[in-house]
Amino acid sequence: MLNFLPAPLLGALAFALLLLNILFWVPLLFVFAAIKLVLPFRAVRLALDPIILSIAEGWISCNSGWMRLTQRTVWDVQGIDGLEPHSWYMVSSNHQSWVDIFALQHLLNRRIPLLKFFLKQQLIWVPIMGLAWWALEFPFMRRHSEAFLKKHPEMRGKDQETTRKACAKFSLIPTSVMNFLEGTRFTAAKHAKQQSPYQYLLKPKAGGLALALQAMGDKFQSILDVTIYYPEGVPTFWGFLCGKVHRVVVRVRAIPVPPALLGGDYGQDPEFRAAFSAWVAELWRAKDSQLAALHQADAPSSAANASSTSVRG
Repeated sequence: MLNFLPAPLLGALAFALLLLNILFWVPLLFVFAAIKLVLPFRAVRLALDPIILSIAEGWISCNSGWMRLTQRTVWDVQGIDGLEPHSWYMVSSNHQSWVDIFALQHLLNRRIPLLKFFLKQQLIWVPIMGLAWWALEFPFMRRHSEAFLKKHPEMRGKDQETTRKACAKFSLIPTSVMNFLEGTRFTAAKHAKQQSPYQYLLKPKAGGLALALQAMGDKFQSILDVTIYYPEGVPTFWGFLCGKVHRVVVRVRAIPVPPALLGGDYGQDPEFRAAFSAWVAELWRAKDSQLAALHQADAPSSAANASSTSVRG
């Protein structure tokens, strides 16, 4: 364990290990992704997709390796036992930091199939990683505003089509479809601007989840409802690399896919859209209550630490 090092040095070392890991695994991904691009046949895809996923899982395992080497994080986790690595899952989580992605991958790697994230279109231009996400067939979404769509109605439905095409590929081999329902990372400013009815969450955007369930809901073994909580406050990515995330709380709840939410048309059927939105709102209320309970459970220890600090001072 290298967490005895000064925080800036530890952060630089962790970043170097992260970068070396990327430079080792990503070229391997490109080789097989290029073959699929040149030979776009179902038989080729079925042969190469498991190899590509194994490469990605190896990449994540090595990330977990340098995290163990450089971090002293206590993982307080419930609900990940009994998951199936060869099934399909819809995974939904609250979103606060880039650290969320490392936490989810660290805890769920090889417990369930590789997490496939829906990404903003701009992220394809991130050096090296954009091409890696492309090679792993992460869907890139444009997420136009309503004002833009009014001026350019021809763009309406493009993201839905992207989701359908992605889900058609995901249905071929076991996959975990990851969806951050908030659509962006939580901040106090965004929370205030939205006038969110939830204390610890932004308003959920149900459309992506609805489209994924419509496209391949019969494949999903269950929906994994994940709640991530950082007792010391939401970390920055640099703070994480520097070993300043001492405890992460994660709660995972497997929810059966409601039969009533399958087969409906979220975009065209107002009644179905209202029913689906009500179900998501209830899911979000439960998550908000869970986060409130986690905050409250930590409050006595935080107060005790503050009191202790004040006495030592």
